[in-house]
Amino acid sequence: MAAVGTWSFSQSAVQKMRCMILAGENSTDVVERAIAEVENDVETGRHIVGRGGFPNSRGIVECDAAIMEGVPGRFGAVAALRGVAQPCRVARRIMDKSPHSFLVGEGAATFAQEQGFTIEPNDSMLSHHTAAAYQEFIEKGTHVSGHDTIGVSTSGAPFKAPGRVGDTPLPGCGLYADHMGLSPKEACCSVLTDIRNKLGEDKCFEISLIALNMKREVGATSSVEFPYTFWNQGMDSVEKYVLPF
Repeated sequence: MAAVGTWSFSQSAVQKMRCMILAGENSTDVVERAIAEVENDVETGRHIVGRGGFPNSRGIVECDAAIMEGVPGRFGAVAALRGVAQPCRVARRIMDKSPHSFLVGEGAATFAQEQGFTIEPNDSMLSHHTAAAYQEFIEKGTHVSGHDTIGVSTSGAPFKAPGRVGDTPLPGCGLYADHMGLSPKEACCSVLTDIRNKLGEDKCFEISLIALNMKREVGATSSVEFPYTFWNQGMDSVEKYVLPF
């Protein structure tokens, strides 16, 4: 077994996954619980994930999340979900309970309520930091740089248009899982090489790719500096790597 997380702030999630894996817990449960804990941490919102994340241009926090199982190919996702600080849990419930794979906006919120989730007021989704940043955006047009995602969960680009869906919850774009294919490193490199060939080396946009296979091998590549965290059962602790090496 192994676990991997995007960006340095994923280290706590991967550490929790390590403990749960070693305790023999189900891998899908491991992913859901570890990501949900980070989503619900208001401090992580500074990295544009879950509670405390940056709102859209109307001051509303909208979250995207997805989860996928590789061997059966099951998938569940939400986008533009309001009032739920742990959107990955709703994505998991969609995968398990809904005849659909992807719900957005009001439909996602209605499903969440039907499944027993509480829809919180928007004020509780903001932090002092992101509320202040939004006020400065309204008064001065000041934008916040950065756009991060932990695994497959995000509140999206700061002050995005309402209803905007990013790549995070899209299968084959933000995430994908199956039990076939190239090695993780070859898979990541082939995608980035294809993009650079089409756009030109000097016109490549910011993109980071990371993959993990059933042999506990990890591979990653990026057009920008990209820290990530990784652990497998052959390692004593979670380690952090930064691309380019």
